[in-house]
Amino acid sequence: MMAPSEIITGIITWAPGIIFAVTLHEWAHGYAATRFGDPTPAQFGRLTLKPWPHIDPIWSIAIPIVMLVSTLATTGHAIVFGGAKPVPINPRNFPVNSYRLALLSVAIAGPVMNLFLALVCALLFRLVFFLPAFMIDALASMLMAALQMNVLLAVFNMLPVPPLDGGRVATAILPRPLNRKLASLEKFGLPIIVILAFTGSLGTILLPPMQWVLSIFFAIAGLD
Repeated sequence: MMAPSEIITGIITWAPGIIFAVTLHEWAHGYAATRFGDPTPAQFGRLTLKPWPHIDPIWSIAIPIVMLVSTLATTGHAIVFGGAKPVPINPRNFPVNSYRLALLSVAIAGPVMNLFLALVCALLFRLVFFLPAFMIDALASMLMAALQMNVLLAVFNMLPVPPLDGGRVATAILPRPLNRKLASLEKFGLPIIVILAFTGSLGTILLPPMQWVLSIFFAIAGLD
């Protein structure tokens, strides 16, 4: 059993990475939609880099804290996952002549942003060791937590299950009527994910691609 001080340290270490990962993920979706002529994200106040409009009390705060505390207390290792409020988008505002491109770009924008943030964390990790000694451990841990969180979000969201980003990517590139059939499964998407999570299958699916992507960023960070 870990001491309360260690659990608090874990929360402080992971919180910045979770907040920035989910905030910029959703902002990227909104920005991409705006670039294709959809004013909806701005109308709902979601075209902002401020965290609070994107934060969901359950997915962004409660679930990550519960997961962090429970996994640290039982295993000694942090296993954290979270999410944000989806950015409202109206595809009817997309240009007819580039409709599929708009759908694809908006869907993939979030995971691409997370991979970009992971790259930034990896590069900063190399520089953190030039700082004063008393700052190194804390900042290195926070950067590594943020890197892992961003990779997790990118890989998870690219699962080809609507309403995840990967499902929307598949919907954008599949020919008719396959894309419509896949889109029609959206109402079953969350229950499918929950079932996979509770049976342990979700971790089995995510682990191999996560390890592969992480190995790339670890190499960039100088940890290979």
